[in-house]
Amino acid sequence: MRADLPDNCRRQTGRSAAAPHGGFRAGAAQHGGGIAIGTTREIGQGPDGAPRGTPDRTPGPERAILVGLLRARPSGTRHSPRDSQGSDLEELSRLAETAGAVVAGRVLQKRPKPDPRSFIGAGKVEDLKEDIYEHSADLVILDGELTPAQQRNLERLLEVKVIDRTALVLDIFARRAHTKEGRLQVELAQMTYLLPRLTGRGIWLSRLGGGIGTRGPGETKLEVDRRRIRRRITDLRREIAGISRHRALQRQARREAQFPVVALVGYTNAGKSTLLNALTDAGVFVEDKLFATLDPTIRKVMLPNQRAVLLVDTVGFISRLPTQLVVAFRATLEEVTEADLLVHVVDASHAAWRAQIAAVNTVLKELDAADKPVVYAINKIDRLPTPRARDLASEVGEGVPISALQKVGLINLLRRIAQQLPEPLERVKLLVPYKQARTVSEIFGWGRIISQEYGEQGITVEAELPHVHAERLRALYNGADLK
Repeated sequence: MRADLPDNCRRQTGRSAAAPHGGFRAGAAQHGGGIAIGTTREIGQGPDGAPRGTPDRTPGPERAILVGLLRARPSGTRHSPRDSQGSDLEELSRLAETAGAVVAGRVLQKRPKPDPRSFIGAGKVEDLKEDIYEHSADLVILDGELTPAQQRNLERLLEVKVIDRTALVLDIFARRAHTKEGRLQVELAQMTYLLPRLTGRGIWLSRLGGGIGTRGPGETKLEVDRRRIRRRITDLRREIAGISRHRALQRQARREAQFPVVALVGYTNAGKSTLLNALTDAGVFVEDKLFATLDPTIRKVMLPNQRAVLLVDTVGFISRLPTQLVVAFRATLEEVTEADLLVHVVDASHAAWRAQIAAVNTVLKELDAADKPVVYAINKIDRLPTPRARDLASEVGEGVPISALQKVGLINLLRRIAQQLPEPLERVKLLVPYKQARTVSEIFGWGRIISQEYGEQGITVEAELPHVHAERLRALYNGADLK
């Protein structure tokens, strides 16, 4: 099944005389955007039957064909957002364009499950050969995660570069990483992804000459052997661990200053950076593309109740976020796990906003941050009729309708944050007798333990607690207020 192939990328119906020699683009120009085919030929063979090798076309962006599986649902089951492969290919198309590719065509294959050898099946591979030649494509992107064997088989059969959704997202992160911390984390994710795919890949990485799926570490690093890659992974983890310790010290300083932290989370391109700019004039880079922001930005905001908070803009999430990225960006995502409150920014204008909310919640569960208090900011209401915006906010559950771009509804959002934000924590130092040692476990549940020392008379605990618990424990153990 072929879906949404652009008219200028389709072959003209019927067969005609072979196109004159001069490359794919020349043939396409003379035949209305298609390649004239005079005789049957295999991939790697030109119209005259001679080996064609690398497509001779004008240098420019890579031309990609997107391939997805349309999995049949069991009879009697309802349609779900994940079953809509069309919407997934639309998102894959945006990812490809963000990575700098031109989408030449889209192909859907209906299968109950991926083929273990080629993901799409032998018959569809033959069809895909035709599409590659027909559209002068030099890249195939699969909307799924390929096994190393599937990727090698497809590249051998199609003789073009083949990448999966994970490699595409990693490539975008490599393009967007501007700080040392971001580049280290992206490189770790790419190295982890690459390691099991080394066998049989070296010749292709050299032959295919870079481009989407090979950015980040660089070709020389991608062609090293397993031992050197493992060594590099170890070095990267050590450097990132140092960054994580540095961030922990920064968070400790913020806690000592008694500034609560509010983290902006949401699907990529939901408008988090625009919201941060609207609230703080932070000047964060904003672009209508996926993953425009990778590195966290922190700014102070004054709430209507005159309580100062720190607002953190974080990397956007996406459905099926690669595990390698979640692990590698753990140091950055700790800004989410350590936040006192989450503001979940929702793109109300997106047709799949429910699925996007579910995808973000899935990532939050992976980060052990799903139990944090959340305020839903229903963004981009300027693109919706007012009644629809109100209904959507009500459906989400006490959502606050806003337009970050038009700066509408922001004061209501700040009021909701002030209402939902946990009360300030107080610093206390307590001497807990060993007979009441279970109190230490209770303190863990109520607040943050900064330090604990074991002495002759009991456990000296320094902690930050809500006022009601701090007062009760001071009275119980005669602890001293350290503030």
